[in-house]
Amino acid sequence: MTISEFKNHFKKALSELYTDSEAAFLSSIFVEKITGFDSFHQRRFSEQPLLTDDEKKLLNVISELKTNKPYQHILGETEFYGMSFFVNENVLIPRPETEELLELVIRKVQNSLFNVQNLKILDIGTGSGVIPLVLKKHFPETQITSIDFSEKALEVAQKNADFHQLDIKFVHGDYLNFDLNENFDIIISNPPYIGTDEEKEIEHSVKGFEPMMALFSPTSDALIFYRKIAEDSKKYLNENGFLFLEINQKLGPETLELYRHDFTEAQLIKDLSENDRFIFGIK
Repeated sequence: MTISEFKNHFKKALSELYTDSEAAFLSSIFVEKITGFDSFHQRRFSEQPLLTDDEKKLLNVISELKTNKPYQHILGETEFYGMSFFVNENVLIPRPETEELLELVIRKVQNSLFNVQNLKILDIGTGSGVIPLVLKKHFPETQITSIDFSEKALEVAQKNADFHQLDIKFVHGDYLNFDLNENFDIIISNPPYIGTDEEKEIEHSVKGFEPMMALFSPTSDALIFYRKIAEDSKKYLNENGFLFLEINQKLGPETLELYRHDFTEAQLIKDLSENDRFIFGIK
């Protein structure tokens, strides 16, 4: 089978899952991953037969994709905010909305009066570590502490930190039963915020392959993490400190209400799709 023949086979075999343009994009990614040929060399050598072992690996990719397994998990990596990150079944695949959250954080910090050399940041529910690592890349002098309940997720986060040669303090702990013992200038979180009543709305490709504990609230209260963050912010967020949250778009006003009374400023901010998605607060 040549590269060209494989790409045609890929498109036909996955036509029910992907559009032609999506299939072309994905087939090119996997051909490069397995053969080492970039898009230019794929075109130049499109009629060159694939090595038997490479062909076998590429056909196996099609089989895995047919199960709805996310292509990022098959690759073992994903691109996020211009950086490469390792991902697997133990962490959520980072979403574009979280890139928007980071754009908001970076912009607010750059326009603030913070001395970034002494800035202390707390990241709650770090997953693969994309939030603290992007922030550390932009603000190298900051001290960032990241908490997660999953030891396997923290292994991925540490692997990403090592790959990018960035120093983050990763802490294993159940945040809902975790006592903080220091103050921070910024608290940021993208916690599990999907209510159990919304499970039927979540695609199988997400529920079947991404960690449920990172998606769904552990109780019937979809705001349980936000209540704990609100309480901790009273004690452990410094005066004039910033709070950044990614939230459930269906619970914008209810989530904002948790922060109205203890912050001098609390805003509900929409994402690019015009959904209530973020909360920004100043204590």
